[in-house]
Amino acid sequence: MTYRIATITLNPAYDLLGFCSKVELGDVNLVQTNALLAAGKGINVAKVLSDLDVQLSVGGFLGKENRDGFNLLFKSLNVVDKFETIDGRTRINVKLTEENSEVTDLNFSGFTISEQDWQSFVKNSLEWLKDIDMVAISGSLPAGVSLDKFTNWMEQVKAICPKIVFDSSRDALVAGLKAKPWLIKPNDKELEMWIGRKLSTLDEVKKAAMELVNGGVDNVIISLGSKGALWVTKNEAWLAKPPKCQVVSTVGAGDSMVAGLIYGLITEQSIKDTLVFASSVAALSVGQAGVGIAERQAINNMLEKIEIIAA
Repeated sequence: MTYRIATITLNPAYDLLGFCSKVELGDVNLVQTNALLAAGKGINVAKVLSDLDVQLSVGGFLGKENRDGFNLLFKSLNVVDKFETIDGRTRINVKLTEENSEVTDLNFSGFTISEQDWQSFVKNSLEWLKDIDMVAISGSLPAGVSLDKFTNWMEQVKAICPKIVFDSSRDALVAGLKAKPWLIKPNDKELEMWIGRKLSTLDEVKKAAMELVNGGVDNVIISLGSKGALWVTKNEAWLAKPPKCQVVSTVGAGDSMVAGLIYGLITEQSIKDTLVFASSVAALSVGQAGVGIAERQAINNMLEKIEIIAA
């Protein structure tokens, strides 16, 4: 079966990636520029899937004043562009990685979504998503989109495309979870925020994930940083641990994992093998600036280094 895939990024950005040995607040910091990229969580997912030769559509919002970089990217990825073009500029995010691998994000504001913009997006997206088998909805909400509007749209998407892969944080995560998406990928801190308590052990993380599963989310994958990733369903649980990697940038690692999860699922791999594959893609991503797969053989080599155990 050929799966029809889409990604939605409501609040994309140009990512300015840099390296600074140590960020000193209130002082001048000399930064090595690594890349300026047309990005956003769902767009990053699309980049990786495109490198894996998956045909897909992309949608969301883009400001018309600086759309050119995204137009070039979409052409290079050979994706179907379903983005709504609105007044204003797409935001810029500055991401500084320090020598100790800490990442400081400076996320600037961008466009504001009018009621007319939102209604147009809802109408158009619900029309073209009818032809999609699996959709990844990723990232934050732009100004002008209320949490209730977002939940309502997610519920409508689920009615026509049940396999929603959802990756967000903070209030947008809580709002999206109300629609009970098919698969989610929060990290451990985001899970703590949702459940309202500290999760100090793997067993506590698993129990919290099971609360989501019992609440109607079929697949819960928890990113644990360098400790790996935990996948929990009603019937099984697996923990994948990556090898120690040289970290260049963690920007996009979670999006790379989402892409790996989608690829494993649409190629009908088991949950265990899908988690190993996704962990391999994520482990490789931290060793580079920017998102994507330069060499497919590198994934095959990494697969053998991922430790996978029943949790």
